[in-house]
Amino acid sequence: MLFLKKAQGTESIGVIQNKLKREKALTDTAFLLTITISLFIALYILSIIFLGDKGFSKIQMFFNLLNENAALIIIACGLSIVMITGSIDISVGGSTALICTSCIVCLNNYGFDFVTTLVLALAIGITFGAVQGFLIAYLEMQPFIVTLAGMFLGRGLVALIEVNQIQVINPGFEKLSGARILIPLLGDINKKGVFIQSKLEYGVIVALIIVFLMFLLLKKTKLGRSFYAVGGNSQSAMMLGINVKRTRFYAHLLCGLLAGIGGFIYLFHTRSGSVQQATGLEMDAIAASIIGGTLLTGGIGNIFGTLFGVLTSGIVLLIVTAIGSQDPWWPQITRAAMLCFFIVLQSVICSRKKK
Repeated sequence: MLFLKKAQGTESIGVIQNKLKREKALTDTAFLLTITISLFIALYILSIIFLGDKGFSKIQMFFNLLNENAALIIIACGLSIVMITGSIDISVGGSTALICTSCIVCLNNYGFDFVTTLVLALAIGITFGAVQGFLIAYLEMQPFIVTLAGMFLGRGLVALIEVNQIQVINPGFEKLSGARILIPLLGDINKKGVFIQSKLEYGVIVALIIVFLMFLLLKKTKLGRSFYAVGGNSQSAMMLGINVKRTRFYAHLLCGLLAGIGGFIYLFHTRSGSVQQATGLEMDAIAASIIGGTLLTGGIGNIFGTLFGVLTSGIVLLIVTAIGSQDPWWPQITRAAMLCFFIVLQSVICSRKKK
């Protein structure tokens, strides 16, 4: 009886400690999310004040920010999930290029329509996610090496399919991709005094829906909580009965699925494909996830933070372009400075957690 009471007391203490750790992680997540949102709002307000004559005072500028980054939002959500589990995936740029080129060839030469092209894009993304997830989770290979090979594979297959840049010439797909959603009661008045209604691409709606669904997955489901547990401490997660290998596999599989959707939205927006397509997209997605508050070490992250991380990177690019600097390295330098700031901030949080 005494042993049983001690065991129950020990279990109660363990449960309390787990709750405290969970609350602390949530506090860290909320803190990082607050900084990211505040930074985006500050940058946007400053751009309106000082660069209003460059178009930042127009409502359509904000919608253009979403239009240009819809695919990146989706892909960054997938990166956030694998990073929450403590892994990484740098193959999404190569898989996006492969999706764009393959889909264009099938649209132009083999009579594919919108639905079959979407199925092809999802199949490519899921295949990348499943194969890489199996190698990483079950064969315990290094995620960076596996996904680096996936990136090279994607680019190599694009070169085999088509060396030159190609464009969509399918009339039905062009009509669908050129369609826009008119935003009621929102718009801008041009120089002639004519009211121009704001427009939004369909890809933005898909991106926002995915952000909401991934938020629910991470916060309201057992699988989402398992992602956090595995990223926080895989040994503790295993002791709690979580299948660590399967959880990591699901994370990469989900990342592959989102890469397939994001690649299709990327094609929907650009209507082009080449070997150089989506170059650096994987780094942009990782940077957006970090700026959004996802820790490189895993265990902490927020999908809404990832959304604002993408928007913050996007507004920086627009600001640098608007002030007249056409040099390509200035946006990269600015993003690097922001990235360093958030990495240092994450290091402070990690050191505080260890103490």
